[in-house]
Amino acid sequence: MVAEGNRQATHAGREVDGGGRSLDVAPANIPLPLGMRPASPGSAKRAALQGLGPPSRWFSSHRLRLHYVDWANSSAPPLILLHGGRDHCRNWDWVAERLRQRWHVIAPDLRGHGDSEWSRTGTYSMIGYIYDLAQLIHQLKLAPVTIVAHSLGGNIAIRYSGIHPENVARLVAIEGLGPSPKKHAERYGKPIEERMATWIEDQRKLAGRLPRRYPTIEDAYARMHEENKHLSPEQARHLTVHGVNQNEDGTYSWKFDNYVRSWPPDDLDMAGLERLWSRITCPTMLVYGKESWASDPREDGRIQHFKNATVARFERAGHWVHHDRLNDFMALVEPFIAGKPTPQNIAGVA
Repeated sequence: MVAEGNRQATHAGREVDGGGRSLDVAPANIPLPLGMRPASPGSAKRAALQGLGPPSRWFSSHRLRLHYVDWANSSAPPLILLHGGRDHCRNWDWVAERLRQRWHVIAPDLRGHGDSEWSRTGTYSMIGYIYDLAQLIHQLKLAPVTIVAHSLGGNIAIRYSGIHPENVARLVAIEGLGPSPKKHAERYGKPIEERMATWIEDQRKLAGRLPRRYPTIEDAYARMHEENKHLSPEQARHLTVHGVNQNEDGTYSWKFDNYVRSWPPDDLDMAGLERLWSRITCPTMLVYGKESWASDPREDGRIQHFKNATVARFERAGHWVHHDRLNDFMALVEPFIAGKPTPQNIAGVA
């Protein structure tokens, strides 16, 4: 989400119980975030367990141990929340809290992000990310599944939905189409040898790029809030608590692999992307923030390649619409994923 990741780190805000299990706790000077507070009064033991937030689980893909949180309610229809680049699964906690009573919510950490393992080769490709999502759905037997995804996660989910349209019931992608056709042509219109040479040079630079270290978690929190002014103090603290590792020297670093910054030089061309978009059969909602850099597909023509898609653009929102306009985002998305009519009168949504 911001700044650099750090592989050689212990987990910030974690303790180990008597059984050797790692437990999420907030640092003493940070208030417990929304998703970690007890949901209701009861026994001290139950309240303590509720206060820990959703339990961690793991699955295997490409010999990597990948992490996800499971919000329980396994008898309900499955729903995956897929985060964006340099982010983590707990950025969805506010959304998951709203959905957990009616859905079986699962939120994974992408490879190289959060508490998932990093690529052993230092390379990250879309096909690898897509395979991980396919493995999660396959191993947990989630199909047909509803997916709500953001940014890089949205790109992964959209492509997966075109590869296996029968496995996706409904799809919401927040700024997940990637660069506009113009920017895509600029990037991939260059000769392959030039793109490969640039990628090699980028890899070398990232190899020498040291993770940024923040002296205190408060310094990391300040950076988080600076990155997105729409965040409330509570949101920024929650994202920080779950987004950092504590280093051996006591400093804090963001928990993602620096190599995720390097985009592969041999990604799909526009014709390939358009073919995948055209194969998606489920109802699809493409969400955009008016203050974001992302291009509206209604204006750049990409919407024409979808069979059954609508676009919603939120005013007073940037790239993280699900944070910037949470209540309005949920008012639009909840009925959509439930197959109900969506409201047409939400202020600032077009």
